[in-house]
Amino acid sequence: MEVSYTGPAEPDPVDIDRSFLFLCIKEEGDGYLFDGPGADILIIFYPGAKVEEEAYAPVLHQLAGKGVDCFLVRMPFSLAFLGMNKAEKVIGDHQGYKHFYMTGHSLGGAMAGNFAAEHKDEISGVILLAAYPTKSLKGTRVLSIYGSRDKVLNRDHYEKNISLMPDDLRQIIIKGGNHARFGDYGHQRGDGKAAITAEKQWSETVGAISSFLEG
Repeated sequence: MEVSYTGPAEPDPVDIDRSFLFLCIKEEGDGYLFDGPGADILIIFYPGAKVEEEAYAPVLHQLAGKGVDCFLVRMPFSLAFLGMNKAEKVIGDHQGYKHFYMTGHSLGGAMAGNFAAEHKDEISGVILLAAYPTKSLKGTRVLSIYGSRDKVLNRDHYEKNISLMPDDLRQIIIKGGNHARFGDYGHQRGDGKAAITAEKQWSETVGAISSFLEG
């Protein structure tokens, strides 16, 4: 399995606003449920390699506020390939939802996509943030988002693996965005310098996801 585009994060000192964890979040087993006013859709989110889960709270909190509940999965040693099947329990424990979407950033996105490829009867779609799958997602709705200044995502491998995506793949490139600013964990080694704020990248990400889910 090829995951060469994902290097471990090397964060600068960033004071992550953990107040997000107390606004609408319930700690459950191996993760956190961002429980907003929605009741139909649950996004299951796999974090990037070596990134603390709370770094993705800004995006997930905004999605929950828009009526899309999210479950942020805690991975063993912060490596999603060690917990690719954790979504099985999340789905089993939340059968009240009508639709489950697999989502993740970088390595987490690759593993989320691969889980979806093996559970197509349970998953309504996949949302990849600066990531690509290594197993076929033909027949599955897929949204791919990455930043124009992302220097961590291997574009050659991404383009090659588009063959694993559905013909109606929806791709969004965030102008000025980079790899690390899908979360809030500082600079990542090898990444490009973003030309927009983290808040702007989060907002555009949430907007693209919301539009995809409505479609």
